[in-house]
Amino acid sequence: MDIPQLDCERLIVDSCRRLTGPSLVWSHGGAILDVLIDEVDPDALLECWYRQVDALLQKVGWSAPELTHRRFDNGVSLLLAAPVDQLYSATSVLQTAWYFCACELLGITPEAGDALTRSIIDEMRGERNPGLVALQRAAAEHGVDCLVDDDRVTIGHGNGSRSFQMDELPDPQQLDWAALHDIPVALVTGTNGKSTSVRLLDAIARAAGRVSGITSTDFVRVGDDLLDRGDCSGPASARLLLRDPRLEVAFLEVARGGILRRGLAVRRAAAALVTNVARDHLGQYGVNSMAALTATKFAVAKGLGETGLLVTNADDAGIVDYLAQHPQQNLCWFAIDADNPVIRQQRAHNGPCCFTEGGDILRFDGEALHRICAIDAVPMTLGGAARHNVQNALGAVGVASAMGFSDADIRAGLEHFHSDESDNPGRMNIFALQNSARVIVDFAHNAHGVAAVVDTARRMPAARKWALFGSAGDRSDAEIAAIASGICAIEPDRVVITELEHYLRGRKPGEVSTIMQRACLEHGLAPEQIHIADSPLAGARFALEQMHADDLGLFLVLSEREQVVELLNSM
Repeated sequence: MDIPQLDCERLIVDSCRRLTGPSLVWSHGGAILDVLIDEVDPDALLECWYRQVDALLQKVGWSAPELTHRRFDNGVSLLLAAPVDQLYSATSVLQTAWYFCACELLGITPEAGDALTRSIIDEMRGERNPGLVALQRAAAEHGVDCLVDDDRVTIGHGNGSRSFQMDELPDPQQLDWAALHDIPVALVTGTNGKSTSVRLLDAIARAAGRVSGITSTDFVRVGDDLLDRGDCSGPASARLLLRDPRLEVAFLEVARGGILRRGLAVRRAAAALVTNVARDHLGQYGVNSMAALTATKFAVAKGLGETGLLVTNADDAGIVDYLAQHPQQNLCWFAIDADNPVIRQQRAHNGPCCFTEGGDILRFDGEALHRICAIDAVPMTLGGAARHNVQNALGAVGVASAMGFSDADIRAGLEHFHSDESDNPGRMNIFALQNSARVIVDFAHNAHGVAAVVDTARRMPAARKWALFGSAGDRSDAEIAAIASGICAIEPDRVVITELEHYLRGRKPGEVSTIMQRACLEHGLAPEQIHIADSPLAGARFALEQMHADDLGLFLVLSEREQVVELLNSM
């Protein structure tokens, strides 16, 4: 249906979309509309909007609506809860009611009001699917998940699931509910460390002999079989994975964008992990502050089952502050140091936690202390030099134990997981070249991630240090400059700034590189120490041609990674 659009810079519809699962604001499915406002009283706006949406819902026969809103510093999000067979209609209701509201606020007579109402009634009638609602209700009554896409419905997960085409839904009473069940699922989110964590957890599950699957920013995989490639950290990829009949356990990378756009894919996860929260991607979907970003990450708690465990980072001050204000049940903390005050408090209250002490990784289950293994025995920690991977290991220990894996399984997974292209592609992969130079390849793409890999590189001796990096354009000038500034902490002898042709995202060619070059100059690098390359592959070729014995290269490769790795393997 065509809803009129008003051209007014004071009232801008930023986004309107379906929510298919728990999200930042609440646990309902439904629709959300984000409005950006300028010099408009938000109280008057909300009073008008609630009145207009109530009137519209009465006209279309939508009874007992659940409505709410969320304010942010330059706008408001408006939400309408909806049954699973009325999600598209809910977006039409929000957009139409907003049109009437905006007209009232601007003193404009709305056009075709009755026609818009009739269109919504027709859309609701066409979308209605009583069989789908009955199936979803029956699944909830039997304690089994129900996964819904536009054309397919799945009851249960993995080897306990059955899938049906939307036009061939069964009578719930005819299903063998005893054969349908969910599998253990973990949700993994955070600013950095998500992909490493799901891959490490997958290694633990494999060590236990389980058929494991993961979603990540690189692929969807069951066992060794890739089901999809690309950024697969949203709910659609999660449903793709959970429908695979081979699957016994699943680890889902959950990105901020997926939470805000559609919500979570599941509601009964066994565990959720928040690795850390750092400033990144602010200014989208009304998430403009660190407080809002932290709340977005912790939306994963809404996807936990009644006994699900939330695992998170006691070394992250922002997380500690957030949970002090928003207490969570069934919480497991992790920290590098056993003397972390949150860890001490957790142990004093007989709560689960994970930490290191005396060079070992330890787990406290609330009663007994378990030694998992030595830090040195975990290859990805580089003997403890990669402190961020020590933290990733601790988080994985907390999640794996919550999902029922034994200490022996966890130990085997940790000790056989490497930072290489096989186990953890693109994350702290170290290449030893024939001329005795070494290169670290990593996907770090924000200031927080850069700080972690730089902290590791600073601990590694080298005759000369090289840095190669670039940035996508969908960040502020300050955020882009912070990446370059972070790299300068290794005191590089030479830097190569790479253009990312396919990640300009509204920037002009050369604009991002110029910002980064300026930041390097401000940190004391001379112009002749800086080289700008047309691409990561071209930049890698330039650096490798000049690197000598005992040099160390830190290559932050955001695109063309496979080509760069192929080049490194040939050197």
